[in-house]
Amino acid sequence: MITPSLSELTRVFGRIGVLSFGGPAAQIALMHKELVEVRPWLSEKQFLSALSFCMLLPGPEAMQLATYAGWLKRGVLGGLIAGALFVLPGAAVILALALAYAQFGTLPLVQSAFLGIQAAVVIVVFTALRKIAGKALTRPSAYVLAALSFAAIFFLQLPFPLVVLAAAVWGALSAEHAQASTEAKEAPRFLWRPVLACAALWAAPFGLLALWDHAFLSEIALFFSKLAVVTFGGAYAVLAYMTQAVVNDHGWLSLPQMIDALGLAETTPGPLILVTQFVATLAGQMQGGVSLALTASALALWVTFVPCFLWIFAGAPYVNLLTHAPRLSNALAAITAAVAGVIANLSLWFALQVLFGQVSQTRFGPVPDVSSFSPLAAGFMGLAALLMLGLKRGMLTTLAIMGLVGIIWGLLS
Repeated sequence: MITPSLSELTRVFGRIGVLSFGGPAAQIALMHKELVEVRPWLSEKQFLSALSFCMLLPGPEAMQLATYAGWLKRGVLGGLIAGALFVLPGAAVILALALAYAQFGTLPLVQSAFLGIQAAVVIVVFTALRKIAGKALTRPSAYVLAALSFAAIFFLQLPFPLVVLAAAVWGALSAEHAQASTEAKEAPRFLWRPVLACAALWAAPFGLLALWDHAFLSEIALFFSKLAVVTFGGAYAVLAYMTQAVVNDHGWLSLPQMIDALGLAETTPGPLILVTQFVATLAGQMQGGVSLALTASALALWVTFVPCFLWIFAGAPYVNLLTHAPRLSNALAAITAAVAGVIANLSLWFALQVLFGQVSQTRFGPVPDVSSFSPLAAGFMGLAALLMLGLKRGMLTTLAIMGLVGIIWGLLS
């Protein structure tokens, strides 16, 4: 395999970062083309082993795959360059969109555009559910686990981290009698310095905030650090938990603003979990203007993605060992099945919020007020479903068309 220069590595991963639209599946396919097919930097086996490893970790697997590939080619510096370049283009776009939304989001035509975008987001999440369920639900036990996860969150309102932990424990215990593979025989060396450096960098904002004593920024740092630890199964899995906390617990955003944030995050390159930066920026703008928005944006970005480097540098030398461990493999399979149930909850929950003007949270889950049903929202959702599921239009095309349809409706009405 070829070892690229740092300048070449920077150029290639910069290109990947700018072109990484379309969610993790499209991003992983792009990296496979660039790193395995176009230039032989990784073998097929290395790429698949790295992908399996990254799927075991919390956080965006595509960004972590880029970080691992950079580390494999040029060590810690290569990993930092590759991971940062995967995130920064999208982060710059998200910052601009969040500031623009804070300034113009209340204009009537903009609100009309987001009527269409919100309907499209429901179909986007449903499409993600279909893809994940197709891969994860291959056995009867996986269907049971997905159904239990859905019920635990939708009806019992159990916290997402608890559902993921329970699924992981169940999966690990179900591999009790499995034998570990003998393929991984190397004795890897732990990367103490970069791991400790990443841990210190992750903790640094908390020390500064302890001196500053700023309640809002402390809440931002703590909440998004917690998300960085529990984001197994991709951003869609944690969005319901995140939305509930952002809207109900903290009151930073309204529910329509949260759905708008997801719709805009879908249109940018980079990992979808950049929606955390959008939320922090918009919340900061509403709390204290542009300066607080920029500070909250940088803080959310920092505590969301610095842990990703920590996980990679801590586990990278052990990829062969980890990807051949039966307990970990079973735990990952169980988490993936549970995530299908979690995303089903998110899909139904978003649909209820878009279709009905009033949805009450009861002890048995969300219950809509039937009299508040919106035929317009239902029509928009049907059109979005026709575009994505019937006519097979891409996500970005569907979001753009639905935004335009919303504007046209606003002008006509």
